[in-house]
Parts: sequence; structure tokens; C-alpha cells
Amino acid sequence: MSAAEDLGLGAGAASTLQLRREGAVLRLGFAGAWTTQELARHDPVLRKLDLDGAREAVVDLTACSALDSAGAWVLDRTLDDLKQRGATVTLVGSTPAIETLLGTIARQHCELPPAPPPDNPLIAVALRIGRETVRIGKEAADLLSFLGLTVTVLLRTLLRPWRIRLVPLIAHMEQTGLNALPIVGLISFLVGIVLAYQGADQLARFGAQIFTVDLVAVGVLREMGILLTAIIVAGRSGSSFTAQIGTMKVNEEIDAMQTLGLDPMEVLVMPRVFALVLVLPLLTFYADLMGLLGGAVMATIVLDISFFQFARQLSDAVTLWTFWIGIIKAPLFAFIIGMIGCYEGLQVSRSAESVGRQTTRAVVESIFLVIVLDAMLSIFFSVIGV
Repeated sequence: MSAAEDLGLGAGAASTLQLRREGAVLRLGFAGAWTTQELARHDPVLRKLDLDGAREAVVDLTACSALDSAGAWVLDRTLDDLKQRGATVTLVGSTPAIETLLGTIARQHCELPPAPPPDNPLIAVALRIGRETVRIGKEAADLLSFLGLTVTVLLRTLLRPWRIRLVPLIAHMEQTGLNALPIVGLISFLVGIVLAYQGADQLARFGAQIFTVDLVAVGVLREMGILLTAIIVAGRSGSSFTAQIGTMKVNEEIDAMQTLGLDPMEVLVMPRVFALVLVLPLLTFYADLMGLLGGAVMATIVLDISFFQFARQLSDAVTLWTFWIGIIKAPLFAFIIGMIGCYEGLQVSRSAESVGRQTTRAVVESIFLVIVLDAMLSIFFSVIGV
């Protein structure tokens, strides 16, 4: 741009931009109404503005008839750009209203901080593992504390049995036990069929199909009967405990209960834990019968073994301890499932999302601890020779 060159942009429009070079001075003339509708024509020119060696820039607003917030933002950005490029900026012809608007824009104008450099993937993984470790440790400590509280209240209730609430106890026994018979029976029956079929298929290679009865009996009575029943109850009743108590927590019913002087541990936790401890051994016995029945049906179909032959081989294959091992595990698993279900329900915050999150956590934790305890008990019984 030569000296004293005048460039009119958008002539005849509602707004114009004039650029004039006078030696080392660059003059910018803003004329007309600089509003949102007009900025699209001028913004590309202002973004590509070339100082061409000018050391001073004069911005003339004498002919500017209107300026809205968008126009003020573009003007403020242009002034900052000129200053950052080393030019001395002078603003002339502005009115008090324009200066007030520019001052407001300038106070609120800020650039976003540069994006932080990406973390090292190994460091990010280490941080995540560390956070999860701390969270799991805190969760384990809280759960252990609740275990101590539950045992204390349980012993106190057993010493004063008249404080046991029979109506809620029987209602929960019906919900967790009687209503669970169809699903427990069906799954146990099908598992017995699967064990018998797979066992017969493998033992046929050695001509020892008759030992399929031993496989089904030991597998169902020692492990599969109680384990499947506990997993079903954890997903069915444990989640129900968490959802029920969590909903009461959201509706502030537990706070009202404490205000009335009632202990939530005695009113809410103990009936559920007692009910589960009483019904899970019965459900396990029922699951054992259905599993053996499924094995007997499949043995009859595949191996042509009659029910009488199955029963005779069954009496030779198992001992009384084979049956009692599964039954002994049932109250322990029931206590864990009931305690965790109630604990997670009491941890619900006042939101529906928290109810779903704690319900999911209760099921996962219950199944995990049941399997861990089952593995420990299996090793223990194997070591003592039972």
C-alpha cells in the first residue's frame, strides 16, 4: 500500500472500512453501523491486516454511527492484534457510549489458556490404578466397619429375641425364599442336565459312564448347588435390598425413622439378614434336589440308567459330609449377601442415579465375595480331608 493510499471497502453499504497509509502511520476508519449483520464482510480484512512497516495505528471512529457488542468485540480484538504486533495504537472520535462498551468488552476479554500437554500414558495408568486402589481400600475399610456393626447388632438381637420383628422377617422370607423357588429350581435342573451330559461324553472315552452319577452328585452337592443359588439370590434379593433401602434414603424415610428414635439396623438390616440366613440353606437343599433330578433325567436318556440304578450309585458316590458341606456354606453366603445389600443401600445419596449405581455395586461385590469365600472354604475342606 503506497503512502496516502485510500482504500474504501463496502462502499454504499451500511458500514465501511477505510485504510489509509501516511508514512509510518496506518489510519483505520470505521464508518457507518458496525453491527452483527455487517461484520461478516469486514472480519476477513481485519484478520489479514498488514502493517507494512507502520509503527503507529490510528483508529478513527468519528463516522461510526452504531456499534453493538459484536462490533465492539471485533474492534477490541483488532486493537489487541495491533498492539501485539508492536504498533502504537491511538483511538480517536469515540463517544462515551462506545468507550463504555469497549471497556466492558475489554474487561471480559480473555484468551483460553493453552491446552496442557498430554499426560504420559504410563503415568496416566499409574494414577488411575492408584486412585482405584485408594478407593477400594476405603470401601473395604467401610465395609469391615459395617460388618462389625452388623455382628454387634445381631448378637444384641439374639440376646433379646423379643426385639425381632416377625412380620417383616416373614415377609422377607417369602420374597427371598418362596418367590425364588422357580428360578432356582429351573437353573439347578438345567445345570444338572449339563453336568450329566458333559460328564457322560467325556467318561465314555474310558468306558466309565457310570461314574457320571458321581460327577453330578459331588459337583451339585458340594459346589454348584450352593454357588448357583447364592449367585441367583445375590442378583435377585441382594439388589432388591439395596434398591429398597436406597429408595427410602432418597425419600428421607430413614432420617424420619431416626428422628422417631428407631434404629435402622434393627428395623431394616436385621430382618433382611435373618430372613436370608434362614431361607438360603432351604433354597440350597431344594437346588441340590433339582440338580440331582436333572442329572438323573439326563443319565436315563443318554446312559440308559434307571432312577433306581442312579439312586444306588448315588448312595455309593457321596457321603453325608458331601451334602453338609454345601449346607454349611449357605448361612455364610447369606450373611454376606444380606450385609452387602443393606450396606450399599445405606450408602445411597439423594438421587435416583445413586440408587442404580449402588445396586449394581451390591450385586458385583456380593458375587465376588461369595466366590472368594467359596474358594477359601473349598481349600479348607480339602486340607482337613472332608
